[in-house]
Amino acid sequence: MVHGVPVPTDDWTPSAIERERTAYRTRATRRSALVAAMASVAVLAVVAAAVTSSPGWPAFRETFFNWDKAVDSLPAVAQGLWLNIRVMLVCAVCIAVLGMVVAIMRTARGPVMFPVRALGTAYVDLFRGLPLLLLLFLLGFGMPSLRLAGLPTSALFWGGLAITLSYSAYVAEVFRSGIESIHPSQWAAARSLGLTYRQTLRHVVLPQAIRRVTPALMNDVVSLQKDSGLVAVLGVVDAIRAAQIETSVDYNFTPYVVAGALFLLLTIPMARFTDWLARRQGLRSGVL
Repeated sequence: MVHGVPVPTDDWTPSAIERERTAYRTRATRRSALVAAMASVAVLAVVAAAVTSSPGWPAFRETFFNWDKAVDSLPAVAQGLWLNIRVMLVCAVCIAVLGMVVAIMRTARGPVMFPVRALGTAYVDLFRGLPLLLLLFLLGFGMPSLRLAGLPTSALFWGGLAITLSYSAYVAEVFRSGIESIHPSQWAAARSLGLTYRQTLRHVVLPQAIRRVTPALMNDVVSLQKDSGLVAVLGVVDAIRAAQIETSVDYNFTPYVVAGALFLLLTIPMARFTDWLARRQGLRSGVL
């Protein structure tokens, strides 16, 4: 104690009551985990017993879970999955940039910016209203048929463009919600300090807006991982198309199961990371 003020020391130890509380929480956590594990095992055992005892199980197992067919088709399906990953990565960058531009257009202020806001709104209404599969057909089959000089004819290009246009409309709304969630007083404070509209948007508003909507954006990334497989409808040999080719050899559907398992290996870790990020964001904002 210095001048009547207690000084903290490094040899602090919790009280007996605090130790009891900690021990109780530990026991309760372990008990809950044990009950959850036992319940999960019981449910899985019941489902497995019901499936394996069904009359059609032997034929189903041979058609969808043939180990030899899975091993044979894995290289081709994995090579197709690498194409899906590349499409997802390139589209994700383009979607983030285009979505941010459209969101800024939709949040532009002042009467003189009305045409810009209207253009952003029309973009969102159009590409958010069109089903992604229909957009893939329109661009993938329609644009190459124009035979314009310098216009790409690659189905992969038009499939990636369709995914970018569709997803950027949704991402733009996510960004817009983040921008509009920033209190107007922060705009006013930044402008009163001499910052221009562009500087305020760049240094004050966007960093906070992006941080707030990051969990929602990560959910879009998880969806994008799966929807990258839709380029297969244009004839691109991705994981799904490779599985279809392998299946057409002997009409064994195990390659589809292999493709699904590979997609799950991609999406499940990203989904868990998204959940963790959302909980972390909630703790920071005091929601959880």
